[in-house]
Amino acid sequence: MLRWFITVYHLGVKELSSVLADKVLLAFIIYCFSVSVYTVATGVKTDVAGARVAVVDGDGSALSRRLRDALLPPQFKTPELIDRSQVDRAMDEGKYAFVLDLPPRLEADLREGHQPTIQLNIDATAMTMAGLGSAYIQTIINQEVAAALSPDAPNRAPVSLVTRTYFNPNLEGMWFQAVMAVIQYITIMSILLVGAAVIREREHGTIEHLLVMPLGASEIAAAKIWANGLVILVATGLSLQFVVRLWLGVPIEGSVPLFLTCVALYLFATMSLGILLATVTRSMPQFSLVGIPVFLVLNMLSGATSPLESMPTVLQWLVQVSPTMHFVQLAQAILYRGAGLAIIWPQLLVLAGLGAGFLAVALPQFRAMLARSQ
Repeated sequence: MLRWFITVYHLGVKELSSVLADKVLLAFIIYCFSVSVYTVATGVKTDVAGARVAVVDGDGSALSRRLRDALLPPQFKTPELIDRSQVDRAMDEGKYAFVLDLPPRLEADLREGHQPTIQLNIDATAMTMAGLGSAYIQTIINQEVAAALSPDAPNRAPVSLVTRTYFNPNLEGMWFQAVMAVIQYITIMSILLVGAAVIREREHGTIEHLLVMPLGASEIAAAKIWANGLVILVATGLSLQFVVRLWLGVPIEGSVPLFLTCVALYLFATMSLGILLATVTRSMPQFSLVGIPVFLVLNMLSGATSPLESMPTVLQWLVQVSPTMHFVQLAQAILYRGAGLAIIWPQLLVLAGLGAGFLAVALPQFRAMLARSQ
């Protein structure tokens, strides 16, 4: 057994030196965990920011001016006053995301007890902004109308709703996107690196050098997993510290060493999957064609982009075999909520089981591939 670990160590050092000698690959890893993480975190926004708004003020009252002035940055740009005849053309040209049409006698009808209708025109081609922005505007209108007509209405309300936002008080989308970007690159780079390592040995003919040595498939596979996994683990730790925490200013609530331990276990699972994919493909282009759809499915069904609860029930059961789904859950628990080992241990056990299962399936395929190379 000791000989097995010594052999895996020396093979891993050889693999590690091969990765470090590839300057293009190193530059790509550095780019993914630095510039690309920053770009994804700051460039992809799911909240409303800088929405263009126009107002058709048919009333001209103090209330209509109050409603117009309540649409404030950074969610909305300063509203522009337009004529009602310009609405259709402006919406067709995509000039505004929202056009608020305030009818004549708005304030007077409200004070007389009537219920006038306010029209909100929405450009729904920007789907996320349309959904969130319309909810914001509706809330703003209700609050301003209630405050203008009945200043003491909040004091007479039978129920007072107090909202407290935990872990992300200002609902900063960048805090979520930065960590999820790191997780995405952990997934894709782990599959790519170990798969490329296996295929590189076969394409360059160096796998024949290994076959003349008294080495087993488990030793070769384990060496590739720990060497390439160490590179990604170091890149993840540096990215969290210097890009996420210092450059982007995202607070990390939990234990970074605990998270990196979970990353190591997750890398064991994804790299075992990467070896499996490499054994069923013959070249790097074929591996890319297989690996990219696998990564996309793992990422889209991980809960990183949409909640698991919103998926169909059957799909919720199927994604339980995805290591990415369990890793996203424990990553969010540690980094966002400061969870400890007592909370995340079920996900750790599942990751270990999935990694062992993928490796158990990959090793026979790996042995068959080595046999074909002899």
